[in-house]
Amino acid sequence: MKIIILGAGQVGSSLAENLTSEAANDITIIDKDEKTLLALQDRLDLRTITGHASHPDILRAAGADDADMLIAVTDSDETNMVACQVAYTIFHTPTKIARVRALGYLSHPQLFQQEALPVDVLISPEQLITEYIVSLITHPGALQVLDFADKKVQLVGVRAYYGGPLVGHELSTIKKHMPTVEIRIAAIYRRDRAIIPQGNTVIEADDEVFFVATPKSIRAMISELRRLDKPYKRIMIVGGGNIGKRLAEALENDYQVKIIDHNSIRAESLAKELNNTIVLNGDASDGNLLIEENIDNTDIFCSVTNDEEANILSAMLAKRLGARKVMALINRAAYVDLIQGGEIDIAISPQQSTISSLLAHVRRGDVVKVHSLRRGAAEAIEAIAHGDKTTSKVVGREICELKLPFGTTIGAIVRGEEVIIAHHNTVIEPEDHVILFLIDKKYISDVEKLFQVGITFI
Repeated sequence: MKIIILGAGQVGSSLAENLTSEAANDITIIDKDEKTLLALQDRLDLRTITGHASHPDILRAAGADDADMLIAVTDSDETNMVACQVAYTIFHTPTKIARVRALGYLSHPQLFQQEALPVDVLISPEQLITEYIVSLITHPGALQVLDFADKKVQLVGVRAYYGGPLVGHELSTIKKHMPTVEIRIAAIYRRDRAIIPQGNTVIEADDEVFFVATPKSIRAMISELRRLDKPYKRIMIVGGGNIGKRLAEALENDYQVKIIDHNSIRAESLAKELNNTIVLNGDASDGNLLIEENIDNTDIFCSVTNDEEANILSAMLAKRLGARKVMALINRAAYVDLIQGGEIDIAISPQQSTISSLLAHVRRGDVVKVHSLRRGAAEAIEAIAHGDKTTSKVVGREICELKLPFGTTIGAIVRGEEVIIAHHNTVIEPEDHVILFLIDKKYISDVEKLFQVGITFI
């Protein structure tokens, strides 16, 4: 696939790295910063063009005449939108994706229709991050909660602790522990090494366990791996920008929410716009302020400012002062694994969320959802099975018959409104949504081929 990426910032660079690792992709990246592009070219197998991303001559030099896809992720919403218009009008690019952050644009969806601004896929990082944090708050104890099939199925990551009923036991004993609960262990990470789950695999303390389940079964499974956290009540948010405000709006009717912002004008504006949130004007790195606001009685402290160092330091301070769980928004993907699990319970990467939402549109076959995990090393995908037993390698076959790539697990199948947790004898039917976990994304092309429909199949 011939793909042009506009913007070599954190998202553009990470996306290019993800896509160039797949041999079938021909990637060109455009940015005004020649130094950044040279560094990328030294590291990755791609073309670079220096210039303004929405200019027709620059896009033509990048190969827009025969590009399959344009992904506009520059820091400018306006540049991203205009680039999609140029790609549509001049180059007839089939798929145009734009990252747009400003609520002023996003609140008018009619802007992004073909007769206005022809953006095929609109990516809003702030909305993705908000939904992700809300999912974590909804499921106490989870490190990650990823949705599939319109939230009918979720992939959940949990760290196992001493005292969890399943810790020290084989996976085959799950049914004895939970005879009425259907779940599937998708992967286990032990000291950053992936373990393919088998019936005789023993869960150890500190293992990061990924499992697939319906929302109603998640709490029961978490309780098997660790002491069950009490539901959260009191939330403190640091940063009143787009993410902080959206998060407060999403939570304020169900939780006791406080939001801290150092800008007095912004704090005053938030106080008028939010209905049930206490707004504080102050510095979240001020220990006295946190103590005055009962940080030791706070269930979730979530720092989502634009300054990742401030997010890290304020979250560490809040944890030391007694906050039950702390989260920090961290832009540099390399920091996420380094920091998470220490004094900071959960590190949130906007790049990872944005890239996950983009990958679904790059994948071959009918892939409708992708979640990039472990800094891009692993992937969880939702693919739709088409065809019949003569044209498909998966339809009409039991899971045990499929030639799945190494380290690939089928966790669940969604058939209409029915969720079927996968077993070895589960048969895949036409139009089933199949949820898969790959511990190594280098096998993604094999999975794509598996779900592609052929005219004949031998």
